[in-house]
Amino acid sequence: MRRNLPRIFDEYLVASARAGDVAAFAQLAENWQKRLLAHAYRLTGDTELARDVVQDGWADIVRGLPSLKEPSVFPAWAYRIITRRAADAIGRIQRKRRTESAYAAEPEAQDKSAHKMEMGADSDPLHQAIEALPPKQRAAIALYYLEEFSITEISVVLSVPAGTVKTRLMHARKKLRATLEGENNAQ
Repeated sequence: MRRNLPRIFDEYLVASARAGDVAAFAQLAENWQKRLLAHAYRLTGDTELARDVVQDGWADIVRGLPSLKEPSVFPAWAYRIITRRAADAIGRIQRKRRTESAYAAEPEAQDKSAHKMEMGADSDPLHQAIEALPPKQRAAIALYYLEEFSITEISVVLSVPAGTVKTRLMHARKKLRATLEGENNAQ
């Protein structure tokens, strides 16, 4: 794992927040809010649900931070919490749909304009191609390339074996390549 200045600073903030420094925790939350929100959105596909997931996730992070032994694992640990919260939220929604006999109905198309404004998403072809990937592949690609997580960290975050992460990355790369090469041939 590369050790860059922002990661080292985050480790300092984690250690300080564990020691009770409220300002350090506030800075840590500010540093990670957008990334955790983007991850939650990638998993849920719904802006409001992603906000709820992250809010609940921060409550778990606050409760669990004192027991976090190694500050360097904070990113994977926090993403794992958000991943679990997103899975729980999706499970609740699916159970609700089944009980209302509406599970088989197609969900309405979502307005992603608010999400793009909030998440600062680019409208370039690469970001559009990533957005079109299936959620599991989109999450793996984003964690690997955008968040610069290792395969091991991604496997912890997504609760899957490292081989599964590699497979998702391989399939996502193939789809991205096909999409982007198709656009280049059309021009």
